[in-house]
Amino acid sequence: MNATSMRVLVIDDEPPIRKLLRMGLTSQGYDVLEASNGKAGLDLLGQNPNLVILDLGLPDFQGFDLLRMIRARNESVPIVVLSSRGDEAGKVEALDLGADDYVTKPFGMEELLARMRAAIRHQLQVQGERPVFRVGDLSVDLVRRIVRIGDEEIKLSPKEYDLLRVLVQHAGKVLTHRFLLHELWDELTDAQYLRVYVRQLRQKIEANPEQPRYLLTETGIGYRLRAPD
Repeated sequence: MNATSMRVLVIDDEPPIRKLLRMGLTSQGYDVLEASNGKAGLDLLGQNPNLVILDLGLPDFQGFDLLRMIRARNESVPIVVLSSRGDEAGKVEALDLGADDYVTKPFGMEELLARMRAAIRHQLQVQGERPVFRVGDLSVDLVRRIVRIGDEEIKLSPKEYDLLRVLVQHAGKVLTHRFLLHELWDELTDAQYLRVYVRQLRQKIEANPEQPRYLLTETGIGYRLRAPD
C-alpha cells in the first residue's frame, strides 16, 4: 500500500486539528483534502478519496446524519471517526452506521496512521477476498475451513468457526456486539452468548487467553481481530 497514491478527506471544523492532520498526513505522503463542515465534505467526496477522517461534532450536520449520507453516496470508502473521549454509545452507533474505526481526541498521529492503514487494508481485502488469512502464528483458510496455529490444526465448533470467519473478513475493524450477534444468530440480542463463544475461541487460538494477541476486546463496544502485519 503506497501512501503517495492515497487521497484522504478530512472533515473537521477545528482549524488546529485540520492543521495537525494536514502536517502529519502530508509528511507520510498522503494527499489531503480539507472540509470545515459537512456540506463541503460531501462536495469533496466527489473527488473519490481513498479514506475519510470524520469529526462527528460539525456545525451544520449531526455527525451521524453525515455518516449516513457519506455511506449512501459511497458504500466502500473507509471512514475513521474522531470521537470525544469516553463516548462509548457514540462509538457504537458510528460503527453500526458504517464507520470502519474510531480514534478518540486527543489522539496520537501514530495511532491514527495505524488505524488508517488497517481500514484501507480491510477495504482492499474485501475487494480481493484472500482465501488464506495470516496474522502472527494464526492462519485461516476460508476455502477449506482450516484453522492453524503454527503447524497445528485447530478444531473449532461450527459456531466458533463462523465467529472467526466474520472477524477474519473484517480484520482490523472494530465489530460491535450488535453486528456480531446479527451476523451469527439473526434474532439473538443477548451479548452474553457472544462472550461465551469469544472465550471459547480464545482458549483455542490464543497462547494466553487472558492476554489475547489476536482477538482483542474493545471495552463496551465489541471485538477486533488483529490485522495482518
